[in-house]
Amino acid sequence: MNFKEELKNYQNYIDEELDKYFKDEDPYVQRLRDSMRYSLLAGGKRIRPILMFATYRLFKEDYEKCLPFAIGMEMVHNASLIHDDMPCIDNDDFRHGKPTNHKMYDECTALLAGDALFNYSNVVITDDLREELDIKQISMKIMALNEFVKAKDRMVCGEYFDTVSEGQLLTLEQLEYMHMNKTGALIKESVRIGALLAGVSNQELQILTNYAENIGLAFQIKDDILSEIGDSKKMGKPVGNDREMNKVTYVTKYGLERAQEMLDDVINEAMTSIRIFGDKSAFLLDLALYIKDRER
Repeated sequence: MNFKEELKNYQNYIDEELDKYFKDEDPYVQRLRDSMRYSLLAGGKRIRPILMFATYRLFKEDYEKCLPFAIGMEMVHNASLIHDDMPCIDNDDFRHGKPTNHKMYDECTALLAGDALFNYSNVVITDDLREELDIKQISMKIMALNEFVKAKDRMVCGEYFDTVSEGQLLTLEQLEYMHMNKTGALIKESVRIGALLAGVSNQELQILTNYAENIGLAFQIKDDILSEIGDSKKMGKPVGNDREMNKVTYVTKYGLERAQEMLDDVINEAMTSIRIFGDKSAFLLDLALYIKDRER
């Protein structure tokens, strides 16, 4: 199976699992649940749960054991997108070529849909934890849950710093802080949680953390590049918004050419770090190139 086929299989599996949520809910909040489901199934790339599955599969094959954490991570990611698109933050009208949540529903519903997804991610994971009987598995899942909730906090901190930094001249350290948290936290913890659930050694966890930190930074740099020169039809949303809103990005701070060089550097470092796992690292290596070369 080649990379594109494997990627699509993961995406289909995640979409099928996400589709199971919020179908038989309290009728008094049906519109809220519809709003949550709308964003969950809007057509994302599913990078975070895929990273979790692929990391786990470096060591074990039964990656379905990661599913509650993978679903929870995708819920948190989509919650962040709902809030990110709202008028008080980025004020975007489209995502994935579809109206953003607050345009499809309304601002109040969108705000609460994001809050609900943020919280429901914990429900999915802790429901699974309640059913676990193996003491060793319980211990690993608690460690993973701790990482999960901390990642959510770091993501919010990064988003906050982004909103209060508009129009300011940021240092490289400040720019990296913002994006290692806003974008990188969920990506890094997706890899670390997959590794923790597989029962890796501390040395293996550190190698994978280095890969994940570079992938997270690469993802944001590529986003900044696409925001400047991407194809709005492929991206499903307008380009140039960051510059119009006077946001500091890797492109606005360093220029397009230097941003591309930085992207190449972090992708190369990510790929170098995991070649130690040999042939089993093939999918994660290809995923790094996918992030670098993506068009949306």
